[in-house]
Amino acid sequence: MFFRRPTLVLAGTLLFSAAALARNPGDPIKPGWNLFSKQQDIQIGLQSAAQVRLKYVEVHDPFLEDYVRRIGDRLAANPEAQQSGFRFTFTVLNVQQVNAFALPGGPMFIFTGLLRATENEAQLAGVMAHEMSHVILRHGTHEASKAKSVNLLTELAGAITRNGSAAGQLANLGLGLGANSFILHFSREAETEADLLGSHLMAESGYNPIEMARFFETLNTVTSQGSQFFSDHPSPGNREKSIEAEIRGLPQREYGFDTGQFQKAKAEVGYIRPPTPGAAVAGIRPGISSGPVPAPAPQFWRTMKASRYSVNFPANWSVYGEAASLITIAPPDGLVKTAGGKVLVSSGAIFDYYDPGPDMSIGTATLKLIAYLHERDPNLQWQSTQQQQSVRVNDSDALITGLHGASPSGARETDLLVTVTRPQGLFWVLFTSPEQNFWQVQKTFEQMVATIRFIQ
Repeated sequence: MFFRRPTLVLAGTLLFSAAALARNPGDPIKPGWNLFSKQQDIQIGLQSAAQVRLKYVEVHDPFLEDYVRRIGDRLAANPEAQQSGFRFTFTVLNVQQVNAFALPGGPMFIFTGLLRATENEAQLAGVMAHEMSHVILRHGTHEASKAKSVNLLTELAGAITRNGSAAGQLANLGLGLGANSFILHFSREAETEADLLGSHLMAESGYNPIEMARFFETLNTVTSQGSQFFSDHPSPGNREKSIEAEIRGLPQREYGFDTGQFQKAKAEVGYIRPPTPGAAVAGIRPGISSGPVPAPAPQFWRTMKASRYSVNFPANWSVYGEAASLITIAPPDGLVKTAGGKVLVSSGAIFDYYDPGPDMSIGTATLKLIAYLHERDPNLQWQSTQQQQSVRVNDSDALITGLHGASPSGARETDLLVTVTRPQGLFWVLFTSPEQNFWQVQKTFEQMVATIRFIQ
C-alpha cells in the first residue's frame, strides 16, 4: 500500500469512502477531505486555464459560445452548484478528440469533437454536468491531496500556508497540468460520484439524466473516439444501471427540456476547420495553440502605432506614453492615483523594449528583465516552479512567464509577461490585473498579443 502508516486523517478518509458507498440514491454527495482551500482551487484553475488556452485553439463563434454557455449556466444555476461558491466558465476548443474537462474552481473546456459526437442536447448537457460535478466535489485537489505520502502532504500544506501559491507548489511536486496530472485524472470512485451528482444537475435542469449514461456507454464501444475520454475518465462500470438507481431516489420531474438549438450547433461545428498542425501562435495562453486568435470586429478596436510596433486595443481603453518609449494601454478604471499623487497601473498592458546585453538567449534575457522589473516594483515576483512557455508572436520567438504581485488596490495581482526577441533588443509586454478580475480581461490580453505587428 502507498500509505504504510495510516494517520487519523487517512482513517477518516477510509470511513468517508465507506459512508459514500452506503449512501441512499438521491442523497446529497459531499466533497472528500482536502488540504487545499476553495480559494486555492480557484487559483489553481485560473493558472491551469492559462496553460490550456496556450495549448489549444479557442473557437470564436458567437453562436456556439453562447449556446454552450446557456447550457452551462442552466446547470450551474442549480442549488448544488450554487452552494459550491465556484464561478463556472465555458470555452469551446477546436480539438477533434471527443473530450471535455473542467479545472478546479470552475473553468470548463469543451472540444469540438464532443459537439460532433453527441446525439442530442441532453447528452451534451450530461457531459458538462459530469465535468461540473468534478469541480463541485473538488476532485482535482482531493486527488492531489491524497497523491503523496503523509510527510510530503504536510510539507505541501505548510508551503501553501506560507506563500499562498497552491499552483506553484503543485508544479514543484509534479502534480500540475501535465500528462499525469492529478487535477485532471480521477479514480473510478470519483467518476461514479461525478455521474451521480451530474444526474442531479441534469434532472434539476429538466434534462433526462439517463442520456448521460447512454452517451458514455455508446462512446465506450467506439474505441477510436472513447480512448481519449476514458484515459482521463476511467469508466466506473455499468453507468446506466447506477444512474437509473439514482434517478429513482430523486424527486419526480418532467424531463425533456431543450433549447431547440442543438442541430444548428452541430451544423455550426461542421463549418469549423481543424487547426493547422504547426501553425504559428500569437496567443498568450500557456502549451501552444495552433492558430492565431482572431481580434474582435474593427469598429470596437483601435490601433496604436509606436515607432517599432503596432497593436490593436479596445476602443474604450486609453494610451499613455510616447511612441518611442514605455507605453501603457489601460481600461477606464485601469489607473490608480496614490495619496502621494503617483499614478499606478491596476489593470492594463505596459509595452517597452529592454537591452539585456549582447548574445543572450531569450530565456536569460527574460530573467534579466524580470530582475530589472523587480527592482522597480519589489512586489512583482516570479516563482521558478512556474513553467515558462515558448510561443511565436508575429513570426518572432517569444516567451510567456507568469508573475504575481500586489495590486495598487491592495488585492493580489496576476501578471503575464510576454517577451519577444527582436533585432533592437527584448520587446516586452506586461499584462496586469487584480487576481479576482483576471478572467474578465484575459481574452482581451490574448487578442492584443495576436494583433502585435513589428514595423522594423
